[in-house]
Amino acid sequence: MFYKIIWGFISIIYAPFFRKFSFPSHIGLPLFTKGLNRVSVSSRVRIYPGLRIETHGNGSIIFEKNISIGQNFHITSGGNLIIGSNTTIAGNVFVTNINHNYREINKHIMDQEMLVSETKIGENCFIGFGVAIQAGTILGKQCVIGSYSVVKGEFPDYSVIVGSPAKIIKRYNIDTQKWEKTRPNGSFFQ
Repeated sequence: MFYKIIWGFISIIYAPFFRKFSFPSHIGLPLFTKGLNRVSVSSRVRIYPGLRIETHGNGSIIFEKNISIGQNFHITSGGNLIIGSNTTIAGNVFVTNINHNYREINKHIMDQEMLVSETKIGENCFIGFGVAIQAGTILGKQCVIGSYSVVKGEFPDYSVIVGSPAKIIKRYNIDTQKWEKTRPNGSFFQ
């Protein structure tokens, strides 16, 4: 409880630098920020210590309501990046919508243009420890991502996704009202 009081106080200090910061949300220290004026935090967002949050160019980040994020969370955006309501993100997770161009020979990668692809995390998702969500990832509602997965691509609602590269191993079947094993593309076995 003591830490939450301190994190609440820290949040009050940082709140004016955000585009929007709704309470009761809190952020733990230490944190690294860049471009907070393009970050919106809805109510009941809890972010544990070790946050690194960056927006580049016209990039924005939106945290919808009731999100819990573990320690050492790193998020970068060069476009619009949304994390849906009621999502839980474990520790040591990385989320981005940016790729670095590498095609120009004899030019440092960091000096080349950023390539931005839409990234969105649906509502009520669970993202396990150590996951990397790469640029161009769209997660549907209530997706579950296994620990240490490297995720890129579009995934339908109610998918269980694991591996590196991540693949769907199970989905909720609306017809049978059960979680069923799937092929890697998400289609059910018949």
